[in-house]
Amino acid sequence: MNDSTQGHGFTAEDVCRVVGERVRDARHSLGLTMAEFAEAAHISLGMVSKIEHGQTSPSLSTMTRLAHAAKVPITAFFRGLDEEHDVVIVRAGERMEILHEGTKSGHVYEDLGSLRGPKRIIEPMMVTLESSDDIFPLFQHEGVEFLHMLEGVMEYGYGPNSYRLEVGDTMQIHGEVAHGPVSLIDVPVRFMTVKVFAAPE
Repeated sequence: MNDSTQGHGFTAEDVCRVVGERVRDARHSLGLTMAEFAEAAHISLGMVSKIEHGQTSPSLSTMTRLAHAAKVPITAFFRGLDEEHDVVIVRAGERMEILHEGTKSGHVYEDLGSLRGPKRIIEPMMVTLESSDDIFPLFQHEGVEFLHMLEGVMEYGYGPNSYRLEVGDTMQIHGEVAHGPVSLIDVPVRFMTVKVFAAPE
């Protein structure tokens, strides 16, 4: 086995350990000895022992035989790999307002919580703009940003260009390019924005 990291932040060793635990649990639930289980799965006793102790990564063919012998779907052997992932819930009425430099009264930026993964950070925010006479600041940041219009109509600047956004429209941009509302055409304007950027090493 190697210690390469899988796409969701766990290693090959993590996968072997969890699969081994699930196989052992399935065998115990049937009341079978390791030898009996190996015979039912048509694989060697030594292989079952290595799998249950997380010492080897079984092939798909072997996993299929184990699942058939255990009378469970093959996905049952992977249960538990995602159980330690964080969950972020921000209840309605509990959002924290963010103050941006250059913003004025009637500009409301609400933090919807952030989720930090092993490689990326996700920061969603709800933006409400009510005054069409204001001059809006432009923003720049690392990573990328996704916008989804929920209410109103606005012109949104991105670099030297601006784009009309209406309810239901979405926009994806690179954060390093200066961006932000240019003018509000139909107020109030409300949109959700999600920033995604690399987590610090």
